[in-house]
Amino acid sequence: MARITPHVSFEFFPPKTLDASFRLWETARGLAPFSPDFVSVTYGAGGTTRKLTHEAVTTIKRHYGLEVAAHLTCVEATRDETMKIVQEYADAGIREIVALRGDAPKGQERFTPHPDGFANSVELIQAIAARGDMTIRVGAYPEPHPDGSGTDSDVAWLKRKIDAGASSAMTQFFIEPGTFFRFRDKCAAAGIDAPIIPGVLPIQSWKGARRFAEATGTSVPQWIDDAFEKTDGDPAAERELATRLCVELCEKLIDGGVERLHFYTLNRPELTRDVCLALGVKPTRALENVA
Repeated sequence: MARITPHVSFEFFPPKTLDASFRLWETARGLAPFSPDFVSVTYGAGGTTRKLTHEAVTTIKRHYGLEVAAHLTCVEATRDETMKIVQEYADAGIREIVALRGDAPKGQERFTPHPDGFANSVELIQAIAARGDMTIRVGAYPEPHPDGSGTDSDVAWLKRKIDAGASSAMTQFFIEPGTFFRFRDKCAAAGIDAPIIPGVLPIQSWKGARRFAEATGTSVPQWIDDAFEKTDGDPAAERELATRLCVELCEKLIDGGVERLHFYTLNRPELTRDVCLALGVKPTRALENVA
């Protein structure tokens, strides 16, 4: 039986420099032909990129015609300030929000709610849902959240977020498909029937990906360390390996019933483009040279 062609979505982060701005626009332009279901734009730790996120979201919506989901957190803002941002997005024609608790500001070990702010993501979701005009997406953690008490707790929190008004979830990245399938099964057993979209990280740099894994609590099997070590730091060999591993992961997810994939692009379109093409995701118009 032929393998299905997945629906795709992409995550970008807001630029902080002129060069980074050019890279973001190049990435959006390079991946737009794949007609993603949506693209999301992240929010810096502690809300540090609040203005930059807004500018990136509205620019992508205006210039590329993509459905944009803006990340929004509870960090260091009052309820009124946070909901004002939601209204500003609505005024700009944005109809999707990725509602997150958010990471602690730099220098703080744990998230502490603003005295007049939302205590957690569930409260934020409830407030946005009460408006009745936004599609709300949330994060999910197939491996224990660094601030959580284990996968069962993470599943329970996801159930609360869906019940509060979220319509789908994108997972933190993972390396082996079994990690996602075990989490999906636990979610189904808990009565979660909203789509859970696997978050896929095309590995631009193994050193960078490994640091990211350590920060997020993502387990790293020995075999993948060994595989990248054999490339001897050769960029072409590392890219070929990264592409092959990402395609294989996606194929196994699709064979396991996954219909949607969310790619963490890190504002680099090349690997994501190559993986999409390998999976049979056909561009609706000619792809520009982004290599």
